[in-house]
Amino acid sequence: MGEPTTWQTDGDTIRRTVIAPDFRTAIAIVNEIAEEAEKMNHHPDIDIRWRTLHLALTTHDAGGLTELDYTLAARIDEIAAAHGAS
Repeated sequence: MGEPTTWQTDGDTIRRTVIAPDFRTAIAIVNEIAEEAEKMNHHPDIDIRWRTLHLALTTHDAGGLTELDYTLAARIDEIAAAHGAS
């Protein structure tokens, strides 16, 4: 499945690529991320390409990164790992 990917800083954004075992798992991961995002009222940008998810987090109204971004990033890591994604 490839090497695990970590969050990378890109200006005022942190980015990560998650590779799921298959497409259905990728969608399950997105659904769980969506539930967390709604709870936190903090929503990532997600680009789905088959089993590869490209995620980006920033706090637009704060003009950059905040604790919310890092908290959601950690939760996304947990969700991805629970689904066997890297």
